[in-house]
Amino acid sequence: MPYARISITLPDDLVKAADRRASELDRSRSWLIAQALHGYLQNPADGAPPRSVSEASPAAAYAAREVEAARTARLARELQLTPEERLRLAEDIARPARLLHRRGRRHQIIGFDTYEDFYQWKKAHRAGG
Repeated sequence: MPYARISITLPDDLVKAADRRASELDRSRSWLIAQALHGYLQNPADGAPPRSVSEASPAAAYAAREVEAARTARLARELQLTPEERLRLAEDIARPARLLHRRGRRHQIIGFDTYEDFYQWKKAHRAGG
């Protein structure tokens, strides 16, 4: 399906609400707006876009359920790994990036167990510590 790029102007609060909803659905802003427009065009007399993915179309609802199931299964598998296995997996994932960036600027990959750990690192890093 070919796509067209458009430019529109919306109120800030509407964009923020759309971004929040897109984030909740783990989708892009463009996807959310396209689904809302699609729903509106299907029911123009109603004047209201679909309130959920399942209202947008059966195919979208099915795809959302499949993605959710796959992500939940992956999370369950990864939570069963030991810290050593997680580290090994992270190193395996990072290896191709290291091969691509052997020359030039050194890249660093840092992992944190919690947001608090990241926040403490970030404070120390900014302070030069």
